[in-house]
Amino acid sequence: MDHQALIAQELATAESAWNEANEGKARVCARRAVALATDAWRLRCSLSPWGGDAMAHLRRIQQDTLFPLAVREAAERLSTTVTRRDSAPFTTDPIGDAQLIIAHLRMGSGEGG
Repeated sequence: MDHQALIAQELATAESAWNEANEGKARVCARRAVALATDAWRLRCSLSPWGGDAMAHLRRIQQDTLFPLAVREAAERLSTTVTRRDSAPFTTDPIGDAQLIIAHLRMGSGEGG
């Protein structure tokens, strides 16, 4: 299965989990979708993969100032753990945050390293 199909599958699973009030699973699937999109983007740009898990990908995005602020903020919210939800930026829309990041990566802007 190609990256785009896997991304769509993760987002669909996230949506289903969200609708079933399984926020944890929705967040995990949204994070995995971003990691898959990051891999696809880096492959298209002939860059080496970042490696690591989905959280590592999100941390790289949020720390890279070449990404637009909105993308970095979405990555920060999505990477905040539930235990820190009261003390750090936390997403109430993990699927929306993932879609924002994925849309930027699909544009293939070449930004972010």
